[in-house]
Amino acid sequence: MSDMPEEDIETRRKRLLYRAIYTGMKETDLLFGGFAREFLPSCDEKALDEFEHLLTADDQTLYGWAIGREAPPPEYDNSVMKALQAYRFKVIR
Repeated sequence: MSDMPEEDIETRRKRLLYRAIYTGMKETDLLFGGFAREFLPSCDEKALDEFEHLLTADDQTLYGWAIGREAPPPEYDNSVMKALQAYRFKVIR
């Protein structure tokens, strides 16, 4: 067991927003950060888990999945990825 206290949901949302805005690749920062600003405030724990899992992918790979350059593998093809892919149509025309 960890000695660290459990993170409350609002702190987790803020941490994930920061990670989404500062991924390391400008295109991903803009797309993923904008998506996170709109999406994270209403996320439940399951969606936060899926979102956090997406952040484990390489930036260029994640961007390719988000813009439809290639299909994400099953372990990343979740409801949050689908929402991100739909969001990109809203911002990238």
